[in-house]
Amino acid sequence: MNNVVCFGEILWDVLPTGKQPGGAPFNVAVQLHQLGQPSQLISRVGRDDLGAELLEFLHARGLPTDYVQQGETHLTGVVKANVGDRNEVVYKIVQPVAWDYIQYDEELAKLVAGAKMLVFGSLAARTPATRETLYRLLPHARFRVFDVNMRAPHYTREVVQYLLEHADLVKVNEHELAEILGWFGKAADDETALAWLAERYHLQAVCVTLGADGALLWKEGELYRSPGIPVEVADTIGSGDAFLAALLTAWLAGQPPQECLALACATGALVATHQGATPPISPADVAALRQAQMA
Repeated sequence: MNNVVCFGEILWDVLPTGKQPGGAPFNVAVQLHQLGQPSQLISRVGRDDLGAELLEFLHARGLPTDYVQQGETHLTGVVKANVGDRNEVVYKIVQPVAWDYIQYDEELAKLVAGAKMLVFGSLAARTPATRETLYRLLPHARFRVFDVNMRAPHYTREVVQYLLEHADLVKVNEHELAEILGWFGKAADDETALAWLAERYHLQAVCVTLGADGALLWKEGELYRSPGIPVEVADTIGSGDAFLAALLTAWLAGQPPQECLALACATGALVATHQGATPPISPADVAALRQAQMA
């Protein structure tokens, strides 16, 4: 069984130092695999050189590409990333591209129904074609993980609220949490905000990342907090995706919430010490970082 299916964008992050494979669902799938979780990616690339390179990257990392569609009409996705500030990356996301046209079929529904989790974000829902495919897949999922990932101007309140209504676990950063709460005239006080969001949308858990300050996890009426791990940051691209992959890995292993959160913070910090979103990492690397922190 594929424990986790990740749905959405696969693309190239174009950096001043060159291009890197990226896209939040892609990054999460790669990191899940590196942490020992079987994963599949549902996405779409163009039948072009950039698409072929992304497929080759997945092959090289040992991930299956059975559900990465190839299209003739639209080019493979590209994002221009400005990393002038290592801690706050600005993205210019090209539109329309291949992953805006992920096509629904019954094989995708079977894949999602057979997995333990489906991971998705709001960015892939920016256009009607991929959004419709995602909406049709959601009812088939056993456990739905919404990685909010709001990138202006590629989301609407209506779509984000729909996805919140169809989620079991939600991961947001502090800016996204503040914006969502602002829609309802609520202040983003961490402790009460997560409980309010969970109650409104009938969520099993809500996690908010706080950058260098760590993260909070609300689960079943309890709030857990994990501090950030001080590291020398190369860039923060992919850190949140690695965080989510580690959180889900620990969750599926039945770890206590506090351990899930601590493992996620350590994995996100480890990726931030490297350039690019998907550096080769292993559970042993994460354990070593945590051990060094405690020394």
